[in-house]
Amino acid sequence: MKALITGSGGLIGSECVRLLSAEGWQVAGADNDMRRQFFGEQGTTRPVVDELRATFPNYRHFDLDIRDRQSVRDLFRDQRPDFIIHTAAQPSHDRAAAIPYDDFDVNAGGTMNILVAARDFCRESPLCFTSTNKVYGDRPNQIPLTELETRYDYADGRVGIDETMSIDACLHSVFGASKVAADVMCQEFGRYFQMPVGVFRGGCFTGPQHAAVELHGYLAYIVYCAITGTEYTVYGYKGKQVRDQIHCQDVGRLFLEFFHHPRCGEAYNLGGGRENSLSIRETIDMLSSMGLHLNYQYKEMNRTGDHLCYITDLGKVRSHFPNWKLGHDLPKIISSIADRQTAKAARQSVSVTS
Repeated sequence: MKALITGSGGLIGSECVRLLSAEGWQVAGADNDMRRQFFGEQGTTRPVVDELRATFPNYRHFDLDIRDRQSVRDLFRDQRPDFIIHTAAQPSHDRAAAIPYDDFDVNAGGTMNILVAARDFCRESPLCFTSTNKVYGDRPNQIPLTELETRYDYADGRVGIDETMSIDACLHSVFGASKVAADVMCQEFGRYFQMPVGVFRGGCFTGPQHAAVELHGYLAYIVYCAITGTEYTVYGYKGKQVRDQIHCQDVGRLFLEFFHHPRCGEAYNLGGGRENSLSIRETIDMLSSMGLHLNYQYKEMNRTGDHLCYITDLGKVRSHFPNWKLGHDLPKIISSIADRQTAKAARQSVSVTS
């Protein structure tokens, strides 16, 4: 079996490479390290790609830009994959406003290139697309909330946000709008052309290999700050804004479930659910309980379009894929990130000393 994974050096893409390669798949990965262009050297995916190449002999890497339509078509024509996982993106809510052309060309135009190539060369192959909960814009902020001591929560007692929430008449951010275009087009190709395309609207995907930066990858970045002594900035909402966290391994396993039980044009909210939700204040407290002190400052101005409280309702995912379950709780997630960051800091210290 052959798989094609875009963004193969990123958090979700690289985890999917590991998962499928370990199960004997022939995996082709496409990643041109645009993340370094977006976020600087700290955001580069190159070390992860090098690790994948060295670890898995059945992994082939292509330094390909998904905006290059002909190159995408050539890759699909040559590979004709049995399974496609499309994770390549400009992923930052904040960065997009400064680079609107790049953001839209990668997120919307690049996704269109993937969809048309898949339709033309491997229409029956299941395709998983990593969308985002930012397609809902700031509409989640219109849900009545109650302010608790360390977090906001839904005043009506709901479990979380499901797929019936409207994506219209709200502020999305430039990033959210480009992902809406890609999200809707994936649904359309699934339904119009009867292609097995699944849209997964992720909240906070995380994991130890996340090349997190201040503008993207909240949990991994806050752990990085705690370990390295870097000052962290909390933006608005008294630090009570809530997110649910899902480990990249759990995302990869769900994508494999979709491969075995595909559907055409379905959209799924995907996150850690209520059991894996926490506010920034609660994150700081959890880090402290693990012996990791965070040096931070607070700024009153919140990020534009930011969610006060976003917790994923996993009901639809669990209904369609009953064999899938979360394998990582919050302590396990944070410990795995901290262990890798600590090891990385130790290696850098030895390098500087020598």
